[in-house]
Amino acid sequence: MQNINPSADRITLAHGAGGRKTSELIHDLFARHFASPHLTSDDAAILPVIGSPIAMTTDGFIVSPWRFPGGNIGKLSICGTVNDLACMGATPRYLTCAFQIEEGFPLADLDAIAAAMATTAAKAGVEIVAGDTKVAGKGQVDGLFITTTGIGERLPGITTSGAFARPGDDILVSGDIGRHGAAILLARGDYGIDADITSDCAPLAAPILHMLRATGGRCADVHTIRDATRGGVGTVLHEIAEESHVGIEINEPDLPVDPAVAGLTGLLGLSPLYLACEGRVVIICRPEVTNGILHALQQHDDTKGAKRIGIVTATHPDRVMLQTEIGTQVLLPEPTGELLPRIC
Repeated sequence: MQNINPSADRITLAHGAGGRKTSELIHDLFARHFASPHLTSDDAAILPVIGSPIAMTTDGFIVSPWRFPGGNIGKLSICGTVNDLACMGATPRYLTCAFQIEEGFPLADLDAIAAAMATTAAKAGVEIVAGDTKVAGKGQVDGLFITTTGIGERLPGITTSGAFARPGDDILVSGDIGRHGAAILLARGDYGIDADITSDCAPLAAPILHMLRATGGRCADVHTIRDATRGGVGTVLHEIAEESHVGIEINEPDLPVDPAVAGLTGLLGLSPLYLACEGRVVIICRPEVTNGILHALQQHDDTKGAKRIGIVTATHPDRVMLQTEIGTQVLLPEPTGELLPRIC
């Protein structure tokens, strides 16, 4: 089989027409990266029956620019789906992906994106088993969009939800916040600022499942796990407060923020609480399991900065309060607009 030459070719409408060019794209590019025992060229993959309840999720990715410090849209598409499954206490097993590609998109770039997907899927332990490719005319798609669907096997005894937070619970975050949004902002070059900021984009199934197992049979004491993507940690906390009808109090001095992100947000008048993360989760749990969870997370490179940042309260339900560095308490407002469009 003759491989596509990614250095010379671009996507054409023929690549999405279902003929020879489509077959070359699938077999010479995608299948080369996504090879697995269950990968199919048919219309659907046939998979072994999973014995426990399954978790299933789907997500779309339209990040701009498609390449950023610390990753690209391909890595992001795997991380986003894997992390959604892991937040439900599920081990990711299988994933499908659909590509909507703009006519003229360089094949070299598509090859790099597929390679990143394969590398990230291998790290996460998930198989890419089926997919679809569509090509849109020039200007109908901005470069490349990816849609992924994932299936995972849920651990016994896990019942996590944004509606399960209870007064007295601790609030944890798995690492420094706002780094993905800051990296995307700089990658666009709109401000002419140079800073050493790399996206936190990472697959978190391994540390999350390790954390749940480390509760010593008390995984039911982990009430909520939510990844802080669009809108960041601040938006996630508002969602949980409203879903559970509880109050949330977080401590500003305890918020982990990379110094470069703090410098950038201070310069631009932004808050890292509202910048997107792509490798961070918010965890709400009983205090009795907090130390074990933090210890388990801190054993993994992608979550070694895990910290406790606040508590759930019965007061001011549906609200998030911030204890400031000077000792005052202020209402953390809900975001009212899209600060950074196309960040995931």
